[in-house]
Amino acid sequence: MPPFEDHFSKRAHEYARSRPSHPRELFDYLATVTPRRRLAWDCGTGNGQAARELVRHFDHVVATDASAEQLSHAVPHERIDYRVELAEEASLEAGSVDLVTAAVAVHWFDLERFYATVRRVSAAHGILAVWSYHLPVISPAVDRAVEHYRSDVLGGYWPERFQHVVGRYRTLPFPFEELDPPRFEMRGEWELAQLVGFLESWSAAQRYQEERGHPALSLITPRLAQAWGEPGTRRPVRWPIFLRVGRVR
Repeated sequence: MPPFEDHFSKRAHEYARSRPSHPRELFDYLATVTPRRRLAWDCGTGNGQAARELVRHFDHVVATDASAEQLSHAVPHERIDYRVELAEEASLEAGSVDLVTAAVAVHWFDLERFYATVRRVSAAHGILAVWSYHLPVISPAVDRAVEHYRSDVLGGYWPERFQHVVGRYRTLPFPFEELDPPRFEMRGEWELAQLVGFLESWSAAQRYQEERGHPALSLITPRLAQAWGEPGTRRPVRWPIFLRVGRVR
């Protein structure tokens, strides 16, 4: 496996446990804009969260990730083929894929090479959908604490490519015939411990700890706890999704 920009393998277990789930309505929509539903390719699949939703609509799903450690946390499925591969070098047949998806992943790819691969493997009228999300929306006090953590505490530790996420994917080059999808968001009810796990799973938080020797979150723990209230309290959490969908050819 050639080298790749790996921010999550070392904490793949925590990543799998602490990330929110995508709404089923998103995958229902993608199925409606895909003319045929034979094969979907989910690249940068991580623990296979999106692949498990895609297989409800497609005959077969190929789910690739450059991290074997991430894939070790994926749930097996008879119609999902998990492969340790770079998104830019997928071993898929030319013209075979009806839908390509990249959930919270495309900003890490070499876009020029990835888009060339997408064009090669896509079937006629094939669709590419990429999406991400950023900060959770919980309450004004909690949101302010999380924003302080992101911008002030971790401000110098974010990889350059993460700026596409901060820009809600509007800065992302996307050279395809673009569709106008509906708005989607992820929702959940979390205790404070779940939010802590989510914030600790960020790539910048891992980089901070490696360089400083202590967790960045410790700098805002008292403020976050005060904003949250009783630790066992469950609060509604939502994440707006930034989605771009295009017809490849």
